[in-house]
Amino acid sequence: MVTVTTSKKAVAVNPLKQSQPLGAALAFLGLKGMMPLFHGSQGCTAFAKVMLVRHFREAIPLSTTAMTEVATILGGEDNVEQAILTLLEKSKPEIIGLCTTGLTETRGEDMEGILRLIRQRHPELVDVPIVFASTPDFRGALQDGFAVAVESMMRELPQPGAVRPDQITILASSAFTPGDIQELQEITAAFGFKAIVVPNLAASLDGHLADNPSAVTNGGTTLAELRQIGCSVYTLAFGESMRRAAQILEERFDIPYEVFPQLTGLGVMDDLLQGLMDLSGVPVPEKYRHQRRQLQDAMLDTHFYFGRKRVSLALEPDLLYSTACWLQTMGCEVQAAVTTTRSPLLEKLPVESVTIGDLEDFEQLAAGSDLLITNSNGAAVSRRLHIPLFRLGFPVFDRLGNGLRCTIGYRGTTQLLFDIGNLLLEEEENHAHRR
Repeated sequence: MVTVTTSKKAVAVNPLKQSQPLGAALAFLGLKGMMPLFHGSQGCTAFAKVMLVRHFREAIPLSTTAMTEVATILGGEDNVEQAILTLLEKSKPEIIGLCTTGLTETRGEDMEGILRLIRQRHPELVDVPIVFASTPDFRGALQDGFAVAVESMMRELPQPGAVRPDQITILASSAFTPGDIQELQEITAAFGFKAIVVPNLAASLDGHLADNPSAVTNGGTTLAELRQIGCSVYTLAFGESMRRAAQILEERFDIPYEVFPQLTGLGVMDDLLQGLMDLSGVPVPEKYRHQRRQLQDAMLDTHFYFGRKRVSLALEPDLLYSTACWLQTMGCEVQAAVTTTRSPLLEKLPVESVTIGDLEDFEQLAAGSDLLITNSNGAAVSRRLHIPLFRLGFPVFDRLGNGLRCTIGYRGTTQLLFDIGNLLLEEEENHAHRR
């Protein structure tokens, strides 16, 4: 039985988690023609935008209702209305993603009621989808905000229609990078499926030069694709936080679903390919049989460096579960597990205890480990403890190529084995020279 401990500190001394609005904005950025809109102060929006730009090194569309002290006291309805009308006039988004922040949630504004009144006053907004996500900063973390945004999309945008036997829906959690999603698309296409991926970060934040620069996202899931999701024959949800979104599709359109909590590792990838083979009737392509043999060889080559290593992790719950379970299959011991928010997965982790806390908690628990795995904010902890750091999660601002990084499937797992294995190998050699 895993013991889940919540830190009782009054403040986060060395913060690990990111806010819910930031997570919702990340999900919205996976839709084409999107303009995320924060209902809060300019500072809230600027902070989130800086974090996204530093991680992806791309231009990030993000707007604000620019709440002031007076507007916060009197109510932000006028700010929301003016922001939406200004965006339509200047940026012309195909869809708007509206997120609340701690500032406006504390006041307790009825956002859905405000949106209804704004639509009544402006008939030109009838055909403009505005997806609303309640994302207070003072509760939850990035993963929660991301999940809430995807649930709102699934509740508001898909429409019913005739079932298309070759169409499936993929719901990918915040644990999946644009490179991971690109890999998922290739895998499902190899079995003859047309996959509608939500949110499709692979088409918007994979790091490519656009032919026509735009004030809104120039790639991602299109509005037409979102409408067609009600016609899908099956939903594949990747990450436990996507379970509720998949349930919404089942409730609305009677679409069956399956949740895959992780896709890093040999056995879990076997399970996905078996599921796709059963669903399509298409045998596993030779390409993936060969990648499987490559992964087996990589496991043989690297197991000397992974066996009995003590690894400490500080990640969002979905990514923590995936990484911890995979490391255990490689013979590692998870010495410390720190995360940002509650999740049903925490009680299934291969550890005795997990802490919901910050990087200060992580530093205390991780002393004596052989390897740290967390985001770039853990670099200072790594230097103080003299333990190597493998950067994973969000944000990673001191390494390049986050848009194309892949850590899932046979190919991604193989690359992850080599990346971490080389780090452990280098540390062993350094330790030998220090003797």
